[in-house]
Amino acid sequence: MNRQDLILLPGLLCDARLFAPQADALSDLARVTVPDLAADSVVAMAEAVLAAAPRRFALAGLSMGGYVAQEIMRRAPRRVTRLALISTTARPDAPEQSAMRRELIALARSERFALVMPRLLPKLISAGRRDDADLRRLVVGMAEAVGAEVFIRQQTAIVGRPDGRDDLSRVAVPTAVICGDADELTPPDRHQEIAAAIPGAKLTVIPGSGHLSTLEAPEAVSAALRDWLTA
Repeated sequence: MNRQDLILLPGLLCDARLFAPQADALSDLARVTVPDLAADSVVAMAEAVLAAAPRRFALAGLSMGGYVAQEIMRRAPRRVTRLALISTTARPDAPEQSAMRRELIALARSERFALVMPRLLPKLISAGRRDDADLRRLVVGMAEAVGAEVFIRQQTAIVGRPDGRDDLSRVAVPTAVICGDADELTPPDRHQEIAAAIPGAKLTVIPGSGHLSTLEAPEAVSAALRDWLTA
């Protein structure tokens, strides 16, 4: 089987390490690229990804990466061969979510970025894995590598993202929707909504996994993506 180009879009304060297990597990099927998402709007992020991407590619995004993936589908649907949306939503922020993001932006702008991850970490990792020192170290390490300036731009982009629910029915490529059943940020009902709206989409709900499902349940996510890439 010919290897396909696969672009994996990371979430807020994440880098290529978010998808390291999948890049390894799928290396026989895909040439994996993980772009940096550092702009202050999902439109600018999508345009940067498209400018560097091959002519045709499979596309997967987690959380913020899922917002960007949806924007890419709005802007260049014919360039995408397959779509996977992981731990994400098609809805815009609720007012209380935007308010929380602006509080975190204010912390980062006041040189208190070190206080951001203690606020975010309990939401990113499921309750059963919050004492996993290696996982915590990895997530914090990614955040430190991304840094405060990019964090501010990413949060600004997330706050300003559009409501994408009406666009889902126009997705016309094989689509996987993947989430953990313990995801507190984008719970399973958000993924059920996406899967119901995209014709033929396949929903996979992973028991016990939180928001960062690629790291908490790497084998299950890789298996779902393998099925998607070979369908």
